[in-house]
Amino acid sequence: MRYPLEVKSRTTLFVLTLSLLALILLPGNTAFSAEKTREPNIVFIIADDLGYQELGCYGQKWIKTPHIDKIAKDGIRFTQFYSGNAVCAPSRCNLLTGKHPGHAYVRNNGKPQYVQHMKEKEGWEYPGQHPIPDAEVTIAEMLKQKKYATGAMGKWGLGHFGTTGDPNKQGFDLFYGFNCQVHAHNHYPKFLWRNHEKEILPGNDRTLYGKTHSQDKFVEYGLDFIRQNQDRPFFLYLPFAIPHLAIQAPEESLAEYRGKIPEEKYKHRGYIKHPHPRAGYAAMITHMDKGVGQIMDLLKELKLDDNTIVFFTSDNGPTYDRLGGSDSEFFESAGPWRGFKGSLYEGGIRVPLVVRWPGHIQPGAVTDHLSAFWDVMPTIAAITGTKAPADIDGISFLPTLLGKPKQQKQHEYLYWEFPAYTGQQAVHMGDWKGVRQNLLRKKNPQMKIELYNLKTDPGEQHDVADQNPEVVARIKSIMKTGRTPSKTFPFPALDQQ
Repeated sequence: MRYPLEVKSRTTLFVLTLSLLALILLPGNTAFSAEKTREPNIVFIIADDLGYQELGCYGQKWIKTPHIDKIAKDGIRFTQFYSGNAVCAPSRCNLLTGKHPGHAYVRNNGKPQYVQHMKEKEGWEYPGQHPIPDAEVTIAEMLKQKKYATGAMGKWGLGHFGTTGDPNKQGFDLFYGFNCQVHAHNHYPKFLWRNHEKEILPGNDRTLYGKTHSQDKFVEYGLDFIRQNQDRPFFLYLPFAIPHLAIQAPEESLAEYRGKIPEEKYKHRGYIKHPHPRAGYAAMITHMDKGVGQIMDLLKELKLDDNTIVFFTSDNGPTYDRLGGSDSEFFESAGPWRGFKGSLYEGGIRVPLVVRWPGHIQPGAVTDHLSAFWDVMPTIAAITGTKAPADIDGISFLPTLLGKPKQQKQHEYLYWEFPAYTGQQAVHMGDWKGVRQNLLRKKNPQMKIELYNLKTDPGEQHDVADQNPEVVARIKSIMKTGRTPSKTFPFPALDQQ
């Protein structure tokens, strides 16, 4: 039988429509799944005072970190990534606001006297740090453009509750943990904050041991946050307090190292003394790694794995001089780099970064792309389709993550200043690194620039400033023009230039 052309057209259209519907509804077809069409989830994990070489994937010999190592194996490892600054609070500010230390609001740790009148009303037991102002836009606030659920579990350090730096005023729906860094100096605290409410932890009295380790609570709340927000895009920020002193670890993790890592006598200074300090320190890091494993397992269980990008890094270099029993020299914590926490030499600011994003990042990739904490905000903006503030210093490294180096924009230089630990300033430009020290001298601050070629002298042992006056002149110019003075964090030697 011959059909009219109109009927044949209708029949063909009907068959094509049915075929398309069948294709869409096939169980195995992920092209139209919610996981693929919605914005990716972001999990950003920061260790506290973890050295460049304290992970297995960066060459650590004693400390076991299999779960973080797997993130590197499944994703990309950065070899030339830098923290925001040499200590906690300013580094976190650089990360969350996308500005380098010469433009960021917070430039040092410290107790802000100008907000202590709020202590009794707000129920603070610890002073908190300098609050970032309302005008600063954080990554969490940026992600609200796409209605992300936002949670932070760990150590905040950017303003106590009730101030402008309150995490709930800076874009986070849920904060759980230590608001003040002083509170975080013991991993068995009497309480932790859940937004503005104190959650009492029975069995803890801020001594060497306790019933509930703070790290376990951060992971518990992080897992719960993922479960509650699995059907919408989320940003989970995990600024852990490990391995910052004091040395404290649960028995099950300590048992893995006690008697297996050699101990030796030392002069104890600061924090609670641990009977097995090297074993205890290693146990803290391994315990944190187990928590990272729990996060990764849950993402897989909930089938969020492929649509979640996970970052792991550290806020600055490792602790120095066996403070609190730590032993960065024994563990070779800073790797081949000079200096430790508090220093703008490489060991104080060059940190690990591993990133995993299945289907987007080539497994086992390694990059020497020059980047720093202030690049994270524009990178997350590029990943999520949100818009970062116009006045930031960062450059997205998304092309590097995606294996497209020809599309990657480069920094002309990276800049740091740090008005503490004698006063320091540094510029990384190509293979060159310029460093100033002793800038806080009241009389005759040392303005001389040390110059190192990191390609031939990665340990910063040979000052070649006298042999390269043109490079020194260029770095000197950047040190003068690449910053703005801060009323809150005055730096006389630099402000008067």
